[in-house]
Amino acid sequence: MCFAVSFTVVNGQGKQVRVDLYKDPFIIQADQSILVTIPADLTDHVLRMAYAIINTGKYQPLIDSLAAYKAAHQLNDWLYYQLIRHVAQQLAPKEDNYGRYTFYKWFMLNKSGYDARLALSHQKVIFYVYNNEDISDIPYFMVNGKQFVCLNIHDYAKANLNDDPPQPVNIGAESPGKPFSYKVTLMPDFTPSTEIEKNVSFEYGRKKYYFKVKLNTEQEKAFVNYPGVSFETYFNIPLSKQTYASLIPVLKKNLKGMDEKKGVNYLMRFTRYAFLYENDNENFGREKRLSPGETLASTYSDCDDRAALFFYLVKEIYNLPMIALLYPTHITMAVEFSKPIGDPIMYNGKAYSVCEPTPQAENTNIGQLSAKLKHVPYQVVYAYQPPLFR
Repeated sequence: MCFAVSFTVVNGQGKQVRVDLYKDPFIIQADQSILVTIPADLTDHVLRMAYAIINTGKYQPLIDSLAAYKAAHQLNDWLYYQLIRHVAQQLAPKEDNYGRYTFYKWFMLNKSGYDARLALSHQKVIFYVYNNEDISDIPYFMVNGKQFVCLNIHDYAKANLNDDPPQPVNIGAESPGKPFSYKVTLMPDFTPSTEIEKNVSFEYGRKKYYFKVKLNTEQEKAFVNYPGVSFETYFNIPLSKQTYASLIPVLKKNLKGMDEKKGVNYLMRFTRYAFLYENDNENFGREKRLSPGETLASTYSDCDDRAALFFYLVKEIYNLPMIALLYPTHITMAVEFSKPIGDPIMYNGKAYSVCEPTPQAENTNIGQLSAKLKHVPYQVVYAYQPPLFR
């Protein structure tokens, strides 16, 4: 097959890249030697040739700059990948040539030390990365006991990869790279130009409480394609500094003078009544677990989302032991107080009191389980114990 490769030059020096995703812009001059043109019709040969050319170019300054930015801003892998996506969009716009755009994402992630792979399926280019976590709603394949998950299945929403299995491409760059993690333990500052304010209110004790929660639309976009991770992972995704500062101090002020149980009751009812309810199939057309920050930003949320938000608020303000109770069609929370309230849930020898953060047919109090769940089996899918020393 004939494969023509040409270089694209901007101002004779390569291409200026500037990404304004996070608070500090990422800026670099990409050398012309890594600006390779790739045909739209992808084959194994095309991808191998493209890699052979770009791999001999001056790509290291780009990779070093990405790594330095990642370290300086303490980006977890998922948020680092969002930066890579934006850089790839400038080097090879997605709408012009999807295969070229995906190739650049793969190249940058691979050269960043991750075990990333490409596969082809009738002109679909599938992008995989090694991951050893419990991911529930994206395709994966196993290679020598290692799980590779698909990073770009959202671009082929109607594709069934089981009916049309992709064939891995042996590009020659495969290495035993490190696994990619979906855990997000620190939320970076996103660009201030996309900050918004959301009005939130609810009624408690015959009094109306109002909040102005600061959010960021770029942060929302960064999690649009975030997959279904474990309960522990998404429960613990932190709020941004801006969202935290606009909500947590106000909640603490409102809770002043309340004892622990009344305070948790306040947080339970805030989570239950300050947001509109809609199940994921109606809201997103699929099951999607929202992090606490996403729940605050979303117009609608369901039980998975409210459980995560309630957990985050109680952990942040009171840091009490909690368990998540998963029923066949519902999830709720239970909190360990010094003395249990109502009918306790026993787990590992400790008594927990149910705290329902999602609207039910009944106006349940702490320690009360919805009548429809009283005789339904459940599973404890996450148990949180505060560290002995904070």
